[in-house]
Amino acid sequence: MKIFNTKQEIKSYLTTQKEEHKTIGFVPTMGALHQGHLSLVKKAKKKNDIVVVSIFVNPTQFDKKEDLTNYPKTIENDTQLLESISCDVLFFPSVEEIYDHHILSEKFDFDGLEHQMEGKFRPGHFDGVGTIVKTLFKIVAPNKAYFGQKDFQQLQIIKKMVRKNRLNVKIKGCPIFRENDGLAMSSRNTRLSEEQRAAAPFIYKVLKKVRKKFGPENIIELNEWVENQFKKHPFFKLEYFTIADEKSLETIKNRESNKKYRAFIAVFAGKIRLIDNIRL
Repeated sequence: MKIFNTKQEIKSYLTTQKEEHKTIGFVPTMGALHQGHLSLVKKAKKKNDIVVVSIFVNPTQFDKKEDLTNYPKTIENDTQLLESISCDVLFFPSVEEIYDHHILSEKFDFDGLEHQMEGKFRPGHFDGVGTIVKTLFKIVAPNKAYFGQKDFQQLQIIKKMVRKNRLNVKIKGCPIFRENDGLAMSSRNTRLSEEQRAAAPFIYKVLKKVRKKFGPENIIELNEWVENQFKKHPFFKLEYFTIADEKSLETIKNRESNKKYRAFIAVFAGKIRLIDNIRL
């Protein structure tokens, strides 16, 4: 596996690969890699000649400095994991290399997608996401880029950004990768206490029950049911639960037969924030 730390180095290498008509698959990450990330790399390897993984903890998408400081950094382990599945290229730049000492977000208009769910609780977050993904796309210039559906809102926003900026890259959304007990894999899971981790599958259990209940019960009753499940839980505090249209991400009041819906949830375990979603 080749490792590059500068834009110039990786651009030069990938240019020579493209001159040989090789296709580039790209998996952007913030490190602390787990099997969910590796599943994206494996999918990219099946469909592309060269697979690039970036590891960059992006400061502009954190609304709380504490979260940025505490974000797990495990570069040695990450490198070993990527080598174990024959990743071709790791791009591991510094903050200065990416932002050139000007750590600011570009302002984006995502046609309202950014104002739903996560956007309501994390102001500026999606400007930060859009900034770094657009920057990385310009550096790597991939044919295809792979993102997990755990961050479904982020996935839709990136698709929107690609369309609005006419970027020549296909965005591939990949299924949520879960632990055996159902917990959605996340780098944040490593920060859970033993008790919190043992209880965490409760989140997915609630979502699965929502999927069963969706239809016969109305949306208001479902929301109240979910709120009540968490009110009496000793470890988790519900930040939000919503049932939304997959395309617009707008919260719905009534179910329509010709649309696709998804349930979204954000939960605090102490100071650790966990998100998940499920298609209905």
